[in-house]
Order: sequence, then structure tokens, then C-alpha cells
Amino acid sequence: MRGIVTKSTGSWYTVYYDNGSRLDCRLKGKFRIKGIKSTNPVAVGDAVNFEFEDGKETGVINKIFDRKNYIIRKSVNLSKQTHIIAANIDVAFLVVTIDNPPTFTGFIDRFLATAEAYNITTVILFNKLDIYTDEQLGKLAELDAIYTDIGYKCIAISATKNIGIDEVVELMKGKTTMFSGHSGVGKTTLINAIEPTLDLKTKEVSKQHKQGMHTTTFAEMFELNFGGFIIDTPGIKGFGVVDFEPEQITDYFPEFFKLKSKCKFNNCMHINEPKCAIKDALETGEIAASRYNSYVQMVEGDEEHYRVDIYS
Repeated sequence: MRGIVTKSTGSWYTVYYDNGSRLDCRLKGKFRIKGIKSTNPVAVGDAVNFEFEDGKETGVINKIFDRKNYIIRKSVNLSKQTHIIAANIDVAFLVVTIDNPPTFTGFIDRFLATAEAYNITTVILFNKLDIYTDEQLGKLAELDAIYTDIGYKCIAISATKNIGIDEVVELMKGKTTMFSGHSGVGKTTLINAIEPTLDLKTKEVSKQHKQGMHTTTFAEMFELNFGGFIIDTPGIKGFGVVDFEPEQITDYFPEFFKLKSKCKFNNCMHINEPKCAIKDALETGEIAASRYNSYVQMVEGDEEHYRVDIYS
């Protein structure tokens, strides 16, 4: 039988089938010896074939269908391994907060570049609109302008005050969507505002460290009453990009890609070369300094110091 993986806890997978039934399944042994580098060979959102186990209320996954896309990052403390966050996504919503906790542009840009590389449409949600000072609202407007000019859809919202939620719902109807971002940015609160019947658990942000406390331990997909599915993901502290060759990275920054043909050299890396259209655009303000900084750090493989403060 065919179904969709809606939850993964490492060794067991919940499979959704027949428009509402769910079955806990494990992997057939052969999947563990295929040399898959990912820490999770099966991800939430995967379409799979499964069979019922004789005499048990469980099943076995025996086939994983090809993915149309997926979002992937380097595993924490396992630099040679990767972690697939979710698969077969129509729209990824990146939830960003100016403060409480702050989201850094280096994180945003790495997420966006990965989504570009795997052909995933991304919408940026600036959450907690109701708690910001005038200065913070100014910073939000600056970021909104940067990413809107590039071509990303940006929506300022408040999950607790129901601001902008209707616009988000319209983008979700009939689609498989994913919410991602740091712990504490309000992903779970937002899902509860969109689909109150789910009543997912939330926690407050630590005032001392301005970091969120993990409530979502594993990615999980939920069916929506208005049609479609939402994938809630664990909060991510860092986003290590996977398998990007330095010369490819320009292609995953849309505003760079549009200009690179105007550089004097075909193999221009846009760092030290003369007559570089991208550096010229940086000088004129056509390309944001924060975006250029993110690009340079990705080219140089700087995984440790990519948190570019949105206030700088």
C-alpha cells in the first residue's frame, strides 16, 4: 500500500494512508545498508510503499518513492552526515523574528539558498509584530525591503494577535507546506492559530538567553481542515549547507544570478576579481551588504561564524 510519512522518531515512522488512517511502520533492513549519508533515510513528507506485519498492528516500509524536492542541512556535530528536514514540499515558510529570539541574516540566507538549490518556494514570515519597538519595526521594514526586492514574498504577522494569518492560510490551501526557523520564533503558536484543533504544546522564550526552548523534537505533518498538510519542524540553531561547490553558490542568490553574466570574467567569484558586476551592485546598494556577506562566508566555507547580526 502507498502512504505518506507524517512523523519520524528515528526508528519508527507514522504513515498516513487511505485519507485518514495511520500506521506505525519500521524500515525494511535493506534500507540501512545502502550507504545513505543522511541520518534519516526516510523523511516526513516522503511517499512510501508499506505492508502490514502479520499478526501485528504495525507495518514495514519497503519502498521510498523519488522525491520532487527536499530541504536538507548538515547534521549537528556530524559534519560528514546530513539531515533531511522534510520532503515533497510545495511551500516552505521561514519564520523570522527581529528579537526574542533574534534571527540572523546569515541563517536566513543559508536557508533560502538551500531552498533555491532544491527548487522549493520560500515565503518569509516576520512574526511577533505586536511586541516590537519602533526601532525593531524599522529593522523589520529594512529586511522586508531587502527580501521583497529580491523576489521573496514576505508577510509581517503576529501569531498571538491573529495579524496576517488569513494571508498565510490562503498560501497553504491544498498544499504541503513546512514551517521552519529558530526555536522560539513562534512556529507552533502559528500552527495553533492556523489550525486551533491541533492544540500543539508551546513554551516561552528564555528571557536570559533570548533563545527558544525546544518543544518540537521531531518533524511532524498534520492534516489541515481547509485542505492540505503542514509540517512542523524542530527549531534549528544553525543551518549548515550541504554539497555546495563555491562556484555554484551565485546561482542560489537570485539577485546575483541576474547580474553574473555582466562580470568581465566567466569564472568570476565576485570577491577579488576586477570589473565584477556583483561588487559594482554592492557599491551602488543594488545588492544588500548582508546578502553579500552571507555569500562570501558560504564561498569560504565558514560554518562557525556565519551569524550576521541583522542590526549591523
